[in-house]
Amino acid sequence: GQILWRRGIRTRAAANDFLHPEEAPFHDPFLMADMEPAVDRILRAIAGREPIVVYGDYDVDGMTSTVILTKNIRALGGDVSYYIPNRFTEGYGINLPALEELHAAGCVLLVTVDCGIASVDPVAAMRGEMDIIVTDHHLPGAQLPPAHAVLNPHRTGCAYPEKELAGVGVAFKLCQALWRRHTQRSYEDDLDIVALGTVADLVPLVGENRKIVRHGLRVMTEGPCVGMRALIAAAGLEDKTINTGHVGFQLAPRLNAAGRLETARRGVELLSSELPAEAERIAEALNALNTERRDLEWEILTAARQELADFTPDMPAIVVAGEDWNAGVIGIVASRLVDIYYRPSIVLTRQDDVYKGSCRSIAGLHMYEALAACRDTLIQFGGHAMAAGLSLLPERLPEFRTAFSDYVRTHLTPADFMPKVEIMALVPPTDWTVPLIEELALMEPYGMGNPRPVFGARDIRPQSAAAIGGEGKHLRLELGSDAGRVAVLYWNHGDLAAVLAEESVDIAYIPNINEWQGVTSVQCTADSLRPAACELVFPERELLKRIYRRLHAMQSPTGAVPYELPALTCRLRSLEGHISQYTVARAMDIFHELGLLEPLPDGTWKLIPSRRKMELTEAPTYRRYKERKEDEGHVK
Repeated sequence: GQILWRRGIRTRAAANDFLHPEEAPFHDPFLMADMEPAVDRILRAIAGREPIVVYGDYDVDGMTSTVILTKNIRALGGDVSYYIPNRFTEGYGINLPALEELHAAGCVLLVTVDCGIASVDPVAAMRGEMDIIVTDHHLPGAQLPPAHAVLNPHRTGCAYPEKELAGVGVAFKLCQALWRRHTQRSYEDDLDIVALGTVADLVPLVGENRKIVRHGLRVMTEGPCVGMRALIAAAGLEDKTINTGHVGFQLAPRLNAAGRLETARRGVELLSSELPAEAERIAEALNALNTERRDLEWEILTAARQELADFTPDMPAIVVAGEDWNAGVIGIVASRLVDIYYRPSIVLTRQDDVYKGSCRSIAGLHMYEALAACRDTLIQFGGHAMAAGLSLLPERLPEFRTAFSDYVRTHLTPADFMPKVEIMALVPPTDWTVPLIEELALMEPYGMGNPRPVFGARDIRPQSAAAIGGEGKHLRLELGSDAGRVAVLYWNHGDLAAVLAEESVDIAYIPNINEWQGVTSVQCTADSLRPAACELVFPERELLKRIYRRLHAMQSPTGAVPYELPALTCRLRSLEGHISQYTVARAMDIFHELGLLEPLPDGTWKLIPSRRKMELTEAPTYRRYKERKEDEGHVK
């Protein structure tokens, strides 16, 4: 009840609609503006055997939209083909050369999916040559394209109640309208494909989107189409109950890899396939492309992090640039940099004489507005609050980097650079029961607009901590007492086992049900861990001196010292008594900022002898600490 209330669901009727979306009917598709003329024109083309082309986009939303509209026009008897532009040579959206080529090949009616709302000029240029119907879900500009019909729930005056459909959702409503008008049939097919595009495009999973995804996930699990079944098998998800996490992190990336590295046609071919052997072949090819995409991503991320070897907490923004980095991958790398450094991040790749870049932001910084403030240094830019793209000349890069960093520095505060986790409630992990977690599952499917609830607990001292999995990659904590214990898993943090055996933590976690050898039990997955308040001891001058002397004693003949933080903390703890990883980390930050530590390529650090007297306030980390202490004194 608390979760529903905090998400704005505050009546019995609203709660029932949210928790049981399968019980509500789909909205009437003819409520959408221009649906009547769109359906009439497509059915007339079908009846007259006029060549129809579905013009899609190269992401998963575009692929799935293309698949369902092409499939259903063909099932209604239409002569239909599809066209998806090349990401690298044509870019996003409708382009006039493609329209002219399609017209020359005989296209009479063109229907866009997941694109076209901003293509005013190309559509205008083809008036009198071919009829164009635009279906899209992106925000319209001041002027709509002069098409035969424009289907977009965001357009002014559109009465359709669900405004946040994905592109595939709009295409789905068009298919519903076509079948109703043609045969009076209530079309609710292809929901596995519609749900795939909906989840992949990160639209809010509320209202009709929630109904689509709830139905679609069930179809994916119980009876997916041939291509979807092959994709699920290629991802190793056979015999699993498919959820939004599987879709967003395993199925969609395999399709997206085609558009990022080659052509999105492979994704359309897979989801359209009716031959298991053919679908399996395409799915394996997409698997290989996804592996190649991950390798490219890792290479670029590694190179970017090498550029950031001197990163300090005073750095307000990240702008990295490379030669011929793959343009289809740099957006993912920008997201990874945000995850690692929690700074607005821009990754640029030089292509011929121009840098093209992808931008990702953090809460509090509107990326489009930030780029607009730097427009004098750019050739062009576009996007929205959290993501954007740009291009600039190489000689303007230093000027842009300075201008962008200055804008971020003046518009964000130090607190904005601390990532936040929203906690739904403070609940000890040992309080959960299996029936309560099963009830919580009614909140699914989770996604944008309906995030999975995260719970918290403060000042927890684990009963035990152990590294588990291959090479001790993951962490397992045992919390509670002999009267009742619960396991908490923290993926990819096995190196913390030795440290957390003697530290108290605050934990943000998600409760789950674990089934093992016929036994059902509560198990939690940690979203994040941080030191409890009692461990947040900032290293003052005397402690810094002692830590530095210990490092000096540890150094090898070449001056190298280990900097695997958990291991270093344990080693210092054996020499100094209890000291938290937080304390050691701040000390190492200060030494680095003062130039007393230099990172080496092998992951170790080198001690640099000081040749002058240093003031600790020269280190941004120490200076901010002292300023914060002074501010607290003034408040008191």
